[in-house]
Amino acid sequence: MFPLQVRVGVHFCGVNFADILVCRGQYQEKPQLPFTPGMEFSGTVLETGADVSTVKEGDRVIGVSGFNGMAEECIIDQKTLWRIPERVPLREAATLPVSYGTAILALEHRARTRPGETVLVTAAAGATGLAVIDVATNVLHAQVIAAAGSDEKCKLAMQKGAQSVVNYSRGSLKEAVRTLVGSAGVNVAIDTVGGDVFLEALRSLAWEGRIVVVGFAGGTIASVPANLLLLKNVSAMGLYWSRYKEQNFPVFSRTLSSALQYCQQGRIQPHIGAVFKLEEVNDAFLHVIQRKSTGKVLISLK
Repeated sequence: MFPLQVRVGVHFCGVNFADILVCRGQYQEKPQLPFTPGMEFSGTVLETGADVSTVKEGDRVIGVSGFNGMAEECIIDQKTLWRIPERVPLREAATLPVSYGTAILALEHRARTRPGETVLVTAAAGATGLAVIDVATNVLHAQVIAAAGSDEKCKLAMQKGAQSVVNYSRGSLKEAVRTLVGSAGVNVAIDTVGGDVFLEALRSLAWEGRIVVVGFAGGTIASVPANLLLLKNVSAMGLYWSRYKEQNFPVFSRTLSSALQYCQQGRIQPHIGAVFKLEEVNDAFLHVIQRKSTGKVLISLK
């Protein structure tokens, strides 16, 4: 190991759609072969390099590993490890980096969401969607409209704190939102779907509303009609979570520290939809590909 590296015994690793894309060679980042997937994990420090000062052997940590976390052990730079507070279990901690890091960055840093504002979130029963509901409702005290593609997923979103739900497989998202909030629209929209869903969310914004593009899970990248931005003075912005690690690490680190703190305080309740063993990793990927998952899917390595 190098002097600033840490060897961690991995207990749980999160499964993200990006892991599947990178295995297919379809992700914007293409690691050199061979590689191990797994962007986020929780575990216990086994060994530290000579110059490591932030963690020690035996510490429980979460890590952001790029693409090598889905293994029994992971060697990682101390900079991308965060100690887990005593009252946060390793299983729940593993759900935090990608989903809650994205939710906090989107709501707090990008959209500057304020208490009492109305937030629309698409793909609301997914890992990021549920994290957005959790943070918006329980930390920022916003009003959440959750949009999902089935009644079952809408029901879960309501159980997790959304004030209203929309099943966008049944008709126009824009018209459903209008029925709920009138012509005023929503202050913030967080979209992970893309395509027509993004455009409907954009058209649902209030005066000086903000929409944050987090992903394109629906497979279609929409073009932004500039006239819609002009008419209501709205802002459309992107959020590429992992890019903050290189471009603005203090902000990146602060979001993960906040997620751990919120979890320790009981202000957020991560939803774990399924846990698979390491030898079941293909089943875990298929579970995500077939959109059977709600909340975070984890791989257990212990």
